[in-house]
Amino acid sequence: MSLDPSFVGRTYPPTAPYQVGREKIREFAAAIGATDPAHHDPAAARALGHPDVVAPPTFPVIVTMAASQQIVEDPALGVDYSRVVHGDQRFAYTRPVVAGDELVCVNTIEEVTNRGGHGFLTTRTDVSTVAGEPVVAVWSKIVVRGEA
Repeated sequence: MSLDPSFVGRTYPPTAPYQVGREKIREFAAAIGATDPAHHDPAAARALGHPDVVAPPTFPVIVTMAASQQIVEDPALGVDYSRVVHGDQRFAYTRPVVAGDELVCVNTIEEVTNRGGHGFLTTRTDVSTVAGEPVVAVWSKIVVRGEA
């Protein structure tokens, strides 16, 4: 099944807020081997001008992966998640994610192409605080492999 290119430009409703916790940041940092004290120690983060521990740069994946379910579960788009492979991911920060942030995501489909029997889907997820302050934009490309 091909992905429906008419979805380009579609924006989904904001997600429920996600409360960024200090321990979640510490656990994520430990899992990826990020040893910078600003990821673990509130005093070290404050010494750098942050209100609390700072999340590693890839931390928003936790929030955006959950938010992407809006897109993946949209039956009209045609994503068969059992056939998905990750193609690319990038981040453009306005400011770092810190413990205590309450974040919401808005997903937009930026590109849909079908070639060689495979579907290619690029999404942008704008992550902001519940007050509307932009934090990070995250682009993700997935490939939906065609039938063999």
